[in-house]
Amino acid sequence: MTQTDAVLRQFRMVSILEGISYLLLLLIGMPLKYFAAMPLPNKVIGLAHGILFVLYLAYLGIVYFKYKWTLWELFVGFLASLVPLGTFFTHKIHAK
Repeated sequence: MTQTDAVLRQFRMVSILEGISYLLLLLIGMPLKYFAAMPLPNKVIGLAHGILFVLYLAYLGIVYFKYKWTLWELFVGFLASLVPLGTFFTHKIHAK
């Protein structure tokens, strides 16, 4: 296994975890906060999602430089982080 393979595996894992945290925030955290007056789950899930989002962006930058992605691929990777389910497919943007 090469170092690049490890980076891609890590990026894929972070992408999936970030996507799951986004879905948990939208489907569990927000409804509990606004419909059941339970803000704590939203805070916990929101914190995890924030950390994973920053980690996702860091890995996106690493992959951008290692694989010499175009600015368009970087932009699409960033947009994917804003769309539910988008990060589940980010690692497939530029397969070599």
